[in-house]
Amino acid sequence: MSRDPDQKEFLFTPADFERVRAMLYKHSGIKLNDSKMDMVYSRLARRLRATGLKTFQEYLVRVEKQHDEEWETFINSLTTNLTAFFREPHHFPLLKTHVLSLKKRPIRIWCSASSTGEEPYTLAMTMVEAFNTYKPPVEIIATDIDTNVLNKAKAGVYPMDRIEKLPQETIKRFFLKGSGSNADNVKVRKELCDLISFRQLNLLDTKWPISGMFDVMFCRNVMIYFDKDTQYKILQRFEPMLESDGLLFAGHSESLYHASDLFKLRGQTVYELSAQVKQARLRSGN
Repeated sequence: MSRDPDQKEFLFTPADFERVRAMLYKHSGIKLNDSKMDMVYSRLARRLRATGLKTFQEYLVRVEKQHDEEWETFINSLTTNLTAFFREPHHFPLLKTHVLSLKKRPIRIWCSASSTGEEPYTLAMTMVEAFNTYKPPVEIIATDIDTNVLNKAKAGVYPMDRIEKLPQETIKRFFLKGSGSNADNVKVRKELCDLISFRQLNLLDTKWPISGMFDVMFCRNVMIYFDKDTQYKILQRFEPMLESDGLLFAGHSESLYHASDLFKLRGQTVYELSAQVKQARLRSGN
């Protein structure tokens, strides 16, 4: 008897989907909409096969223990990591102008969703170009919740098609072409890697493995996965970490109007601290 092509390998009910959504939201703040049920099934079915479990109920019980390493894999499986070099390119000339206007050194930049590394390496390239040296006075901290993509980012190795839209001058300046079995890959130059510190960070954790003040924060295409309350709580924690003349870069489809008491739009999804925050800092002497 032939198998019904629409019959799934594992039973996955709406109740299972709601349970997954609740677990993901509680741990990471990410809110999955109703249209993601098939995506969730596809990604987690791989984990059932890998673990040898037969039902989603069994699998979710195992994940909920949280002491099991499968919890990390569960989160990694459900986070979306869409990125590219020089994505939303209008931000980088603004970034250059901003850092060159600053008097303090070193300049500190936080990339809060590094994914597979294209964004933090783009920041590093932009800094090299701005200061015209492979050793600009810059520290970049790149974080992500997904440990798998962080490992890829640290390696700095990419298929050739990831850079095919970049200018040849940029490719020659910042990438090394592989040879032999790696002929279809490129690696970012060591000088770029040396500018970046990669760390695992969940924006919902009560403690973050970073400290100090930042001159620039990149939090692009992250807030869209959170509800407004969660967004505001994260932005409340961003505010005291941003220098008074610092800038926060958001994604093209993101708006921080609901946090206008904290951040003010400067233009092109680039934000600065609100006037009331700056005034409060002046009054407190910070």
